[in-house]
Amino acid sequence: MADVTEASIRRALKRATDGKAIDAGEATALLAADGPLFDDLLAVAGGVRDAGLREAGRPGVVTYSKKVFIPLTRLCRDRCHYCTFATVPHRLPAAFLERDEVLAIAREGAAQGCKEALFTLGDRPEERWPAARQWLDERGYDSTLDYVRACAIAVLEETGLLPHLNPGVMSWADLQRLKPVAPSMGMMLETTATRLWSEPGGPHYGSPDKEPAVRLRVLDDAGRVGVPFTTGILIGIGETPAERIDALFAMRRTAREYGHIQEVIIQNFRAKPDTAMRGMPDAELRELAATVAVARIIMGPRARLQAPPNLIAGEYSLLLRAGIDDWGGVSPVTPDHVNPERPWPQIEALREQSRAAGFELRERLTIYPEYVRRGESWLDPRLAAHVAALADPATGLAREDAMPAGLPWQEPDDAYAGGRTDLFATIDTEGRTGDRRGDFDSVYGDWDEVAAHISAEAVAAGAGHVVPRIESDVLAGLKLAAEDPAALLDPAHEAKAMALFNADGSALDELARLADDLRKDVNGEDVTYVVNRNINFSNVCYVGCRFCAFAQREQDADAYRLSVEQVADRAEEAWRDGATEVCMQGGIDPKMPITAYADLVRAVKRRVPGMHVHAFSPMEIVTGAAKAGVSVREWLTELREAGLDTIPGTAAEILDDDVRWVLTKGKLPASAWIDVVTTAHQVGLRSSSTMMYGHVDHPRQWLGHFRVLAGIQDVTGGFTEFVGLPFIHTNAPIYLAGIARPGPTWRENRVVHAMARILLHGRIGNIQCSWVKLGDEGTIAMLNGGCNDLGGTLMEETISRMAGSEHGSARTVAQLKELAAAAGRPAAERTTVYGRR
Repeated sequence: MADVTEASIRRALKRATDGKAIDAGEATALLAADGPLFDDLLAVAGGVRDAGLREAGRPGVVTYSKKVFIPLTRLCRDRCHYCTFATVPHRLPAAFLERDEVLAIAREGAAQGCKEALFTLGDRPEERWPAARQWLDERGYDSTLDYVRACAIAVLEETGLLPHLNPGVMSWADLQRLKPVAPSMGMMLETTATRLWSEPGGPHYGSPDKEPAVRLRVLDDAGRVGVPFTTGILIGIGETPAERIDALFAMRRTAREYGHIQEVIIQNFRAKPDTAMRGMPDAELRELAATVAVARIIMGPRARLQAPPNLIAGEYSLLLRAGIDDWGGVSPVTPDHVNPERPWPQIEALREQSRAAGFELRERLTIYPEYVRRGESWLDPRLAAHVAALADPATGLAREDAMPAGLPWQEPDDAYAGGRTDLFATIDTEGRTGDRRGDFDSVYGDWDEVAAHISAEAVAAGAGHVVPRIESDVLAGLKLAAEDPAALLDPAHEAKAMALFNADGSALDELARLADDLRKDVNGEDVTYVVNRNINFSNVCYVGCRFCAFAQREQDADAYRLSVEQVADRAEEAWRDGATEVCMQGGIDPKMPITAYADLVRAVKRRVPGMHVHAFSPMEIVTGAAKAGVSVREWLTELREAGLDTIPGTAAEILDDDVRWVLTKGKLPASAWIDVVTTAHQVGLRSSSTMMYGHVDHPRQWLGHFRVLAGIQDVTGGFTEFVGLPFIHTNAPIYLAGIARPGPTWRENRVVHAMARILLHGRIGNIQCSWVKLGDEGTIAMLNGGCNDLGGTLMEETISRMAGSEHGSARTVAQLKELAAAAGRPAAERTTVYGRR
């Protein structure tokens, strides 16, 4: 920090004292504060912490968690050069602790009043060590994470301790699968300095799970899934001060965007014998305190900040002055297996040290109080009773006199159905109660952080800028569209395809004509439709998709849940009215029982055996499988055996994660959507395909989306149709926040439907337009520009209407025939899979 001067430190300290945001350069300067400036830095940080504690309703309280440490396996596929926790198989009695050994540790902890079971283990050891793979195979576990899940359930049911899982790098799907068994999880970021991972001799060299980009993705995925998450940095492993600050800002970004970072740990490196870094000097405690103080200023008053008390050589007062408000987990039973040479302090000694510094020590749970009190969006219902048994409902902290006891890990018993169950009808007469749900200001994350992810191309599209076309590319694109339409998907022809996506005027008219000629060749003149009924069985959802105006909290005025019998009643009514299909989808409702999806299908088939059941989006499928602890293939097979006929290819939005994470926050990544749909096709469940466009996207992403659909179809042949879904902006949160544009333009609607016909030619023969989103005029135009299908009668439609669509929620067969006639074509009824009726 040779370029840091006393003047630069004073300037940064003045900004922090005045409550102004500091940038990375100023934060780096503050790390060098010394003498009186160091004391001033700690005073500012302590003041920020104190303001946060007052806001949280617990002024002067510093917390800790009474825990047991469960080292499930000390095998790891990584090779961190400072670690003594990870070892090799021949030094261990077994690759993993047995389930009974895990429970013995947990029971001893429960007997002494511990409330947290901290699962710590190496990353995916079965991918490096045959002994680990063999151990898992012999006991019927597919992976280490499968065994972690099973042990967590056993601890909940047998002891009542609350699992906190630290299994290393996890995918979005892994987090989905583990959330129902653990109130909180964690993974240290450690550093964002890629060179410490990529360069020989670096502390993380040879450790695939320590790549900073991979670990940052885990932090984001945890936020998308809604997991209260602990993370932090390890200082003194060779990072520069600027790199240390970069890691703090990275954690702040994800915390603001998703609101899930419950705790940040600032941990100092302590050299250990028998490691490659045994000669490295320990991080100095003054350096640790300065880093804690700067972290407090960067992360802000609402952050919970921890320094492990067994690594600070008795300097409790120093770290409290620096701005921590938590001492982490402390165990009266087990050692710190990661730092075994550093024993935990006695809890009473820690209490006395905190009191001497002016603080009251209070016990918390592994899930922090803020998340306990927020409840359902952060805590799976199957964990609610376990947490409630140990938590003070007024504060969310632990009841220190509570003794853990095993409780069943099961679905809640309370009645499922209720709420505004007539919303499907009254949405057209009374409308929605308000234009946004009750937690609008918190559930979607920090809107400024969200907006920062929008690409320049999407911003330009939102401003109405059409990319200038090179006329030669337009003419060449139209020529190729006429001669070999699907060839436009080839990257070699990308310039031509992009020119067509930006076509206007006479070029757009010619594009639509070419698309309609293809439609005539493939489908003839008939405009097809299906007589169907939409049944949205619940709108309770906490995923936080930023485009969705349908989802409600359980307590919101417009929230509802239908019972299995109510769904069957609606299916029977639809059958009497001539329907051949029911389309069933709902919110990702945390209280929906695991069995409910198959039960809904069976109930409809029992009541109306001839009804085609078209149900459950890929998001519903992947969530249901995760809750059940089975693979997507097993879950889909069970649904098919229950009577499911096809699935809707919704939840696709745009199959590009760069736009997807802005638009949806927590919905499944593109890779998971592809996996679910591909697997569905493989087990005999065909699907539609969709694209929602006109929000924070741009045409190059549309082209990529069509390429993905074509690739799946080439493998499975399972898509029945493509449906273009124009974004309805009126009540969409991302529009109300001023980020998304107000839906696609007329030109874009014409382009997308025409290009769908052209790009998917020879792969997907049916192109559907959505009358509920386009209205009559738009529908007629699309029928004359490549579309051959009107979709269904719907009978009820809540999702688009809640978003602000003004085109009704039901059409009669006569009305659909009138639409076709207005386009100059006859209408014909079809089945869900495009057989003629």
